[in-house]
Amino acid sequence: MRYSGLFVLLLIFAVNLAGWIYVNPPVEPRPWGELINGVDYSPFQADQGPNQKKFPSAEEIDRDLQLLSSKVRHLRTYSTLDGQGDIAPIASRYGLDVMQGIWLDGRLERNEEEIANLVNIVKQNRNVRRVLVGNETMLRLDMPITDLIQYIRRVRTELAGTGVEISTAETWDIWLRYPQLGREVDFIAIHLLPYWEGQSPEKAVEYALGRYQQVKDAHPTKKVVITEIGWPSEGRTRREAVPSPTSQATFLRGFLNIANQRGLDYFIMEAFDQPWKRNIEGSVGAYWGIYNADRTPKFPMIGPVEDRPHWPQLAAGSILIALPLMIWFLARWSDLRFSGRLFFGTLIQVVASAIVWVVDAGFRTYMSPGVALMWAMLLPLLVMLFIMVLAEGLEMSEVIWSNRRQRLFLPHKNDLSRSHWPKVSIHVPAYNEPPEMLKQTLDALAALDYPNFEVLVIDNNTKDEAVWRPVQQHCATLGARFRFFHVAPLTGFKAGALNFALRNMAPDTEVVGVIDADYLVEPDWLRALVPYFDRPDVGFVQAPQDHYDWKEDAFKEYINWEYAGFFQIGMVQRNERDAIIQHGTMTLVRKAAIDHVGPWAEWCICEDSEMGLRLLAGGWKSAYTDTRFGYGLTPDSFGGYKTQRYRWAYGAVQILKRHWRDMLPGDTRKLDPMQRYHFVAGWLPWFADALGLVFAIASLAWTVGVLVMPKYFELPLGLFLLPVVAVFAAKVAQFLWLYKIRVPCSFRQRMGAGLAGLALTYTIAKAMLAGLFTSKLPFIRTPKHENQPALVQAMIIAREESLLGALLTAAGIAMWNFQGGQDPEARLWGVVMLAQAMPYYATLALAMISTAKSRFRKPEAMAKNAPVPSLFALPKAGSPNPSAGAD
Repeated sequence: MRYSGLFVLLLIFAVNLAGWIYVNPPVEPRPWGELINGVDYSPFQADQGPNQKKFPSAEEIDRDLQLLSSKVRHLRTYSTLDGQGDIAPIASRYGLDVMQGIWLDGRLERNEEEIANLVNIVKQNRNVRRVLVGNETMLRLDMPITDLIQYIRRVRTELAGTGVEISTAETWDIWLRYPQLGREVDFIAIHLLPYWEGQSPEKAVEYALGRYQQVKDAHPTKKVVITEIGWPSEGRTRREAVPSPTSQATFLRGFLNIANQRGLDYFIMEAFDQPWKRNIEGSVGAYWGIYNADRTPKFPMIGPVEDRPHWPQLAAGSILIALPLMIWFLARWSDLRFSGRLFFGTLIQVVASAIVWVVDAGFRTYMSPGVALMWAMLLPLLVMLFIMVLAEGLEMSEVIWSNRRQRLFLPHKNDLSRSHWPKVSIHVPAYNEPPEMLKQTLDALAALDYPNFEVLVIDNNTKDEAVWRPVQQHCATLGARFRFFHVAPLTGFKAGALNFALRNMAPDTEVVGVIDADYLVEPDWLRALVPYFDRPDVGFVQAPQDHYDWKEDAFKEYINWEYAGFFQIGMVQRNERDAIIQHGTMTLVRKAAIDHVGPWAEWCICEDSEMGLRLLAGGWKSAYTDTRFGYGLTPDSFGGYKTQRYRWAYGAVQILKRHWRDMLPGDTRKLDPMQRYHFVAGWLPWFADALGLVFAIASLAWTVGVLVMPKYFELPLGLFLLPVVAVFAAKVAQFLWLYKIRVPCSFRQRMGAGLAGLALTYTIAKAMLAGLFTSKLPFIRTPKHENQPALVQAMIIAREESLLGALLTAAGIAMWNFQGGQDPEARLWGVVMLAQAMPYYATLALAMISTAKSRFRKPEAMAKNAPVPSLFALPKAGSPNPSAGAD
């Protein structure tokens, strides 16, 4: 087994290494070993910019130009303000010529200051031989062309006799659109940025030179200077234009060689990355430099180029992160088949590599306040994704590839030689329950094949005597074993009723049983399970819940199988680690264990799960059998179904808030590591639903921001889109794969169970968020016999989900239509918005199904008030489900 585990490790690490190599293929464009003719130079450092009102010092500019002096011949600048007036005199010390620019826009006083500074700089610095009056002024529509021409003429007058050449910098199409502008300048200064036109990196140089020739042909008497040409190293994909270091190197090294061959006059866009430009051009605006903002080169001009040249360190880091968890997993789950260990080991490595990838992306990102906010919002969701993926993957590995079950609790056969049968006190809490239904429950208990038990019915706070009095009378007819208590007032809801029963049960009680008021038990329930208490450390024995009324319509059929997944998959796996969730029906608890840990928690809305946790933390063991010994009613309506799940989810948060210390490692805690794991991991998907709701609302707001204010909002990294898709895929995989293995139902029933599970996403999310921020919620009883609501009522029940689904759909369509044409990641974002809407549409679909009878089939089914004997037509203990595989 050790050799097998070692082989798994080596195989996974080899595949991981191959993966890093695959996603970082080296490219080797034509080498460039000469000086660059010119670069565009903005002197702002990483933490500087006009928006921050922080400007470079003369010392910082000097360091920049000292670095560039050995790489380039000429500089092109954009302004004479904000510290940029020092560039020309400093450049002269390093033998660099400067094409001095001024910035023109609608701020007239600032324009005057620019012109005055320009005149002084030109007259005082002989290395300034060309000037640019404005940069893309016409492209931005900052002023009419007549005003720009007047500024050009004015500067020409001011600089008469200096011999400098004058132009203005615009994109190639502006020079074609305004031929009169060309007549006013000494040379044509064009910008060629094929990224913005969606060109692929392989074709971009050819495309740019084609546009260059168009302008040259349109102005045959004027020299054409390329004042901006380049490619970004990071940012959004724009049609076929993919920003990356390899794309940037391919474009620039290719262009430099051709420009040198043709003798072109050019300036590369740009010397250094400018993070402040994110607010102007989006994320891509920060990454046009051939140097990073910290003044380190992005790629070599000779030799191969990789997007992440440090990928060996990243690969090693991902292996080091995965190694401890992988060793722990392989050692503890050595009984898994090879395929299972390979599957989950690979999953660990994928998650570790994803973590490293995200961290690296963070270090490569220039964080503006908006970007930092985006990361702060999305990172928790991503972390939750990683944890949930591992938890779900571990469960899948155990279910699919486990060699055998370690803790298998089969029903005990009737032991006629047994002399001692512990006294069992069965407690049936009831509030306003239909008397005929409750009498069926009591009749089933009366038929128990067990010699030593009593039944206590605690009717708490039912106001209508006509409801509880018939039950009292029925108990009297069943004999001395049955005692009825009508208590009003009684606080504490169900837990209060159960605690009342503890105070009034027989003194010789050794085992306490709890049955819901709608449950019909099998006669051998106690004989089959009470013997497990012969082991002195067993604190409680749990049998699964099941239902007998689900065949009459599709809604009940679907939710029945959704329930079944928990008892056939989750509880079975938790039982392997002695970490089951106790639920408040079909449960048997040792009285001594209750005396040890205390009574039912009246502060908690899920007193059953809370009691089970305290029992395990108190050192008691549990036993779970997946054999059915009782059948109850499904909720009659979708509203009841939602209410029930809301209560369970809210109660889970209550329990975690009260018992969070029990989830921490430490010698003083009685829960072992795997028990802690299962309690946290079991509720983790519900927290993922809560984060998913937060993400959905945030993504709606963010989408509006991207569409309305694109300069201030940018789409998240594609990696951050994975959580929603992964959570959705995990749920689908569970219902399609794990259900097929563990839950005996048809494909249609699996799909129905999946629909039911998705339909509860919003309800669970609301409950988890409410539980985090509130401390007490009144007990919400699950309705058992409701009149079927009308279709309009079903839509009202799902009104919040329907609205959210519609908004997400509209946002996704809007993103696709308005930005998807240019940006594939915008299309991906639109698809993700639609994927987020699916659970909310599932809610509406299930609500509508709940209002109509099944159209699939109408088999015989037990009527709600059918006589008890029909129960015993169901399969006896030992059958996994009353209708296994029924279709």
